[in-house]
Amino acid sequence: MTELLIVLGVVVFSVALRSFNHRMTRKLGALGVLAATFLAFYLPTDSVLAGVGGLMIWFMLPWVELLTRVRHVRLPVRRQLEQQPPPGYSRFPALTELTDEVEGAGFEYVADTGWEWDGMNQFYRLFQHEEEKAEAAISLMEQDGVGWVSLSVTSRLSDGRTIRTTDVPFSSPMKISPDVLTRQKPLSESFGDLVGSHHDWLKELGVADLLVKTVEPESLTVLIEKETGQQIRHNLDAGLIEPGETAETVRYSWRGLFYLYFQLVKDMVRMC
Repeated sequence: MTELLIVLGVVVFSVALRSFNHRMTRKLGALGVLAATFLAFYLPTDSVLAGVGGLMIWFMLPWVELLTRVRHVRLPVRRQLEQQPPPGYSRFPALTELTDEVEGAGFEYVADTGWEWDGMNQFYRLFQHEEEKAEAAISLMEQDGVGWVSLSVTSRLSDGRTIRTTDVPFSSPMKISPDVLTRQKPLSESFGDLVGSHHDWLKELGVADLLVKTVEPESLTVLIEKETGQQIRHNLDAGLIEPGETAETVRYSWRGLFYLYFQLVKDMVRMC
């Protein structure tokens, strides 16, 4: 009974810490949950090995999803973007507010586009800023009833490289093409902050003279399709994905599953 009360006490204290908004306090709460897990296995057995084994359960949980679902997912080799109506308020309540924020930063609306595949849907609202020689996108990714929103700012260089700053908090599920440089700023408080971070990065890279003028609006979707195709080929060459049952699909290889696992663990550690 004493052991149970100790574990419950640590759990309650950890949950309380997780309820705060301060980042370090939340991390301490996450460490407390791990400590409670260790104690739950250590105290009844008096074995450190058992405690460590209990901790490993947390790090093995991603494999349940990887083996039961991700391994069976088939992805299209070519993602063709098509014009899409904007999602309704119930699906994307922040779309109007985000659009106003992007346009308030001087970007002009270009198009609503996206793609659908086997229960997955990605919607893009694309923008351009002629003076800044930049593009912006509001993205809604939906899969199995779960959706997440991201913002990005993109600059294209005359040497073929693409520079992108995004507020996506997750690691990429695939390797990014070598000519696409991406910096994640998940803690950006506004689109203006994201644009500022993008400008700072361009200065660090010293690429002002290589910035390409804004491309024709109708070319934006073509560039996104081309970039996605390059990423698929890059990951095929890296062995992270392999051809599916048909020529139009690919799937994760075992090597790719391990790559995705370590990406998920990295996100777990960073976001806890």
